[in-house]
Amino acid sequence: MSGETGLKPLVTTVFVPAAIFGIGQGAAAPVMALTARELGASVAVSGLIVAVVGLGAVLGDLPAGRIVARFGERRSIIGGSAVGAVGVLVCLLAQTPWMLGVGALLTGLANAVWGLARQSYLADAVPIGLRARAMSSFAAMWRLGFFVGPLLGAAVILVVGARGGFLVQFVGVVLSGWLMSRVPDPPRRRAAASRHATLPSILRRHRKLLATLGAGSLLMGAARASREAVLPLWAAYLGLDAAQVSLVFGAGAAVDLLCSYPAGQFMDRYGRRFIAVPSLLVIGVSYLALPFSHDLLSIGVVAVVMGIGNGLGNGVIMTLGADIAPPATRAEFLAAWRLTHDTGMFAGPFGVGALAAVVPLGAAVAAVGGAALLGATILFRFIPIYSPWPPAATASPDSPPLEKQEA
Repeated sequence: MSGETGLKPLVTTVFVPAAIFGIGQGAAAPVMALTARELGASVAVSGLIVAVVGLGAVLGDLPAGRIVARFGERRSIIGGSAVGAVGVLVCLLAQTPWMLGVGALLTGLANAVWGLARQSYLADAVPIGLRARAMSSFAAMWRLGFFVGPLLGAAVILVVGARGGFLVQFVGVVLSGWLMSRVPDPPRRRAAASRHATLPSILRRHRKLLATLGAGSLLMGAARASREAVLPLWAAYLGLDAAQVSLVFGAGAAVDLLCSYPAGQFMDRYGRRFIAVPSLLVIGVSYLALPFSHDLLSIGVVAVVMGIGNGLGNGVIMTLGADIAPPATRAEFLAAWRLTHDTGMFAGPFGVGALAAVVPLGAAVAAVGGAALLGATILFRFIPIYSPWPPAATASPDSPPLEKQEA
């Protein structure tokens, strides 16, 4: 592959399905907490239900590496999409908060398999010189969907009510799953199918990396995921309705999208730290500013700043994972790597909900901002160790940086 021309074969196999999947995710994100509130859940419980999506992803990461390594991307996508569709239907039809939580858990499980399969495919198919652009393009298309999703969701909500967002998500999960199910597994996956490593063995072998760089990944996941709980809950605190919340999400998603591909270009040119650290700094500042918003306009401004930070960070964790993954056990290692990020994606909204039960919501939001700033510090320290830039000239294509660092 050379230049953007080398990414064209990925348009129909990866990028378009990612956009469709993102549309569904974006349409459902603003209404999860609001539906919980509609069903009688408290603010704290509503935040916890949003966090259950992240819990599902964490639980899904545990077997996802073995599933993808054994069955390949195609069959993993088919199974994951089926589970995801069932989960969305449960959310759509839920009559109690606990039923909504079950649906959220199932969608999180499906997200883990879906994300790992696509990341593994890109890591195999794209050379390191285009890797960040490929990962950021993948994230950008997902963000394009996440931008369109709330806007489409707002229109459907006006017609059928707040759960219209789940209806859009159901269509997105089914359609994206069908598109990706037509793609054959890469030849390398079939050749390596007999070589498996267990998740515990991966965690033991790379425990130093996962405890350091992985901690930064965890905090980035927490900071990025918390906005799906924080923005709707703060908007509800200000008295905004479901359609207005969707518009706030849409505004943030617009700048998120615009920042994605340029961030990949900068990472390919200047290295991963050049983008990862500013991303978390901007996100942290936006969380610290949110408690000072008091109406639709001010919360919209904060959402835009938050979107800039998220957009800069699109593809960072996937790119780092591809950089450091051992080729022989790529899927299994990426499962462990994604476990760090997805644990943060669960812990962030969970922490917001738990803190909101004992302290004012504004204080809980500020705590997430502090976590984002800590994550920026960790990534600044450890990215050069495990993903140095420029890559070492003597590095073998089959010997990623982590193996040299942890030998």
